[in-house]
Amino acid sequence: MTACAIETATADGAVASTDGSDASDDGTRTTSDAEAPRGAVAAAITITADGTYGARLAGTGEALFPERWTLDGLEPYAVPLPLDQPEERDAQVLPLSDGRVLIGRRVAERHTFSLLYPTGPATGELPLGAVPAEELTLLPPSPDGVLAYALVPGAHSTGVWLVAGGARGPERIAEVAGHCSGGAWLDRAGRLLALDRRRADGGPVKTVVVDLARGGEVTPLLQITDDSDDRLLLADADSGLLLIRSNAPGPGQDRLGWGVLGSARPVRFPRSLRLPDALVTPFAVQPGQVLMPEGCAVALRIDGAAGSWVGLWRPSARRMIQLAPPEGWLAGAGTWSRDGVLQLPCATESMPCGVSRTEVPEALCAPAETFGHRAATEPAQAEAAGGEPCEGSGGPVVCRPVPLQQAPLTGRGARG
Repeated sequence: MTACAIETATADGAVASTDGSDASDDGTRTTSDAEAPRGAVAAAITITADGTYGARLAGTGEALFPERWTLDGLEPYAVPLPLDQPEERDAQVLPLSDGRVLIGRRVAERHTFSLLYPTGPATGELPLGAVPAEELTLLPPSPDGVLAYALVPGAHSTGVWLVAGGARGPERIAEVAGHCSGGAWLDRAGRLLALDRRRADGGPVKTVVVDLARGGEVTPLLQITDDSDDRLLLADADSGLLLIRSNAPGPGQDRLGWGVLGSARPVRFPRSLRLPDALVTPFAVQPGQVLMPEGCAVALRIDGAAGSWVGLWRPSARRMIQLAPPEGWLAGAGTWSRDGVLQLPCATESMPCGVSRTEVPEALCAPAETFGHRAATEPAQAEAAGGEPCEGSGGPVVCRPVPLQQAPLTGRGARG
């Protein structure tokens, strides 16, 4: 593992390597499987979709302030954005691609929003307005880097609010029946938003897609079995790779799997993504692997009794490489470059802003089968599964979401 100029601490040794193969992807229950919590652990810093900026709450004790990290240069640097009063611990921050930082604060029974930016030695603040809600959660940064969205739960539905980038301040742009959580973007235009929904009358959790360009039109995405909880953790717009957590392989067993958006092939739950007594959560996918989901490198946060460390995995390699984390890693945060370099933000007392860099290990560099070529040989299967081609109208290309098909979770009848 190599580090940038201002970060000297590195993780130079692999902790372990776990192997998996087609023969072990049978979804059978084992006594060593960890009983994983249903939610993912939040990262200590939020990074824009293009990896240029990050934002977090910094400081010690009650003296907290927003901090913006610039990550697209040779050496990262942090800019503190303090105001006259310290921020509350429950304040939420989100970076925009123009360098400003969105901050959301709870004030009584509403959430107020402002944009913060450096103005010489001081911090500028542009108030945006408020959302009347007791609870509100910012969604991951939009792919366009300009707009920001939030989820507001209600008694029987969940509102999707545009809280930054609108012409009239915060406004509700969609209402989704049921209780929604999570949030993953499926396209580069910031139009298709995947949410994990549980209907108001109960039942299992299923991922649905909200089309923000069609007034919040909702379509199903994940339906592995009728009774399983199926959640989308991470999606890559270039390759269509989806990282999923589901208990479909066995009652009470939440396992990590992968599929491909619009594919007729089943979701896979490889043994290599299962660790005893640990929660494995993906946090970054290598971009730029168009039509090659099996060739995408995936970074994983592993949480166990010993703390948090890093896993590296690729579908085609069928194994996971585990690495000791760099000192001061802001656990759960990081980005991949297109050429396969993982960048992990770090902060220590002696080095408050740094990035540790590591390349994909040789063990994961097995040639990947081109998914697009394979899919082109199976048009009848794709049509039967309800697959649709990408729309093209001169603007950004948007792939219509289609449900991942119910799949046999045992046996070896299909690869993918």
